[in-house]
Amino acid sequence: MFDVSRVTAKGQVTIPVEMRRKLGIKEGDKVVFMEQAGNIVIANAAMVALKEVQEAFTGEAERLGLRDEQDVVKLIKEIRKEMWEERNGGDA
Repeated sequence: MFDVSRVTAKGQVTIPVEMRRKLGIKEGDKVVFMEQAGNIVIANAAMVALKEVQEAFTGEAERLGLRDEQDVVKLIKEIRKEMWEERNGGDA
């Protein structure tokens, strides 16, 4: 599938509605232009950022020993306790 759009004198392009739907782009969203394998790709900037974050955190749960929701809750409580102690001079 492909759509055609015209470039204005200011370099602006209208993204066809079907492409916006497929990319999950709505009014006010940002898009990113990337070069991949010699092609220029347009993508939803928020989705690209989310994917990068997911990739950056790959394996972190295992590294931290987080096996289930209880482990996550325990870690959050420990972090909150440490933050409280730092702010309040160890008065827990």
